Amino acid sequence: MALSLPAPAKINLFLHITGRRADGYHNLQTLFQLLDYGDQLDFAINPDGDIHLSPSIPGVSPENNLVYGAARALQQYSGCTLGTDIYLHKHLPMGGGLGGGSSDAATTLLGLNALWQLELPTKVLLEIGAQLGADVPVFVLGHTAWAEEIGDQLTPVEMSDDWYLILTPDIQVSTAEVFAHQGLTRNTHPIKIRAFLEQGGQNDCQTVVETLYPEVKRARQWLAQFAETRLTGTGASLFARFASEIDAKSVLEQIPAPWQGFVAKGVNQSPLLSSLPSKK
Repeated sequence: MALSLPAPAKINLFLHITGRRADGYHNLQTLFQLLDYGDQLDFAINPDGDIHLSPSIPGVSPENNLVYGAARALQQYSGCTLGTDIYLHKHLPMGGGLGGGSSDAATTLLGLNALWQLELPTKVLLEIGAQLGADVPVFVLGHTAWAEEIGDQLTPVEMSDDWYLILTPDIQVSTAEVFAHQGLTRNTHPIKIRAFLEQGGQNDCQTVVETLYPEVKRARQWLAQFAETRLTGTGASLFARFASEIDAKSVLEQIPAPWQGFVAKGVNQSPLLSSLPSKK
């Protein structure tokens, strides 16, 4: 048995840091907008109980890869004696703030839950995902969502199906460095969903990221010639909303090297959910 499943990207339409917790994490508010573009993972059962992940990613040992961690966590929780061979088709940039690693982990949880026929409920998969990383639950949920606390308290929302151009300069941003920076705003007043939909919001990390990584600022200034541009998450990637796919692609064709980009449509339901095998 084998499965091939998508691992979609997300963008943060805004990101407010509302406080710092006693455990060192930050409370936040954000709106995770899922996209119809991302990585792809191929899964096959192996009976020996081992987890094989390929290809290797430079600078990341298999044991530190979230895909491997998700598969092992699911094994340990369920007591499953089956193993898996996983091939990761990596399309999303590392350190871009697009949730690639978290989405890969979520796809691994849902994919192996189906492939190993564990039939664990979504609630359990959300709990396992939250232990792997704060962004994993939204991809397990599989729906564009308003998020609070450390990003794991999720409320599904319906957004318009806009087109986005994602631009990524040729760097990787360290999330830990951003959150440790003294210049980070950590006391933004909490808002309601309706207030964001009516008035918008900002990314509290953007100024810090642009201070630490001037290339991000240069990329934003370039894209801002065409449309309002904002940082997603705490990564290097920027996004701009366009009225049509044609408009977005016309700008995509102008991106200067070595920057990279792609055009994607915002979706409310993750393409992962419709790609999972239906239960008999």
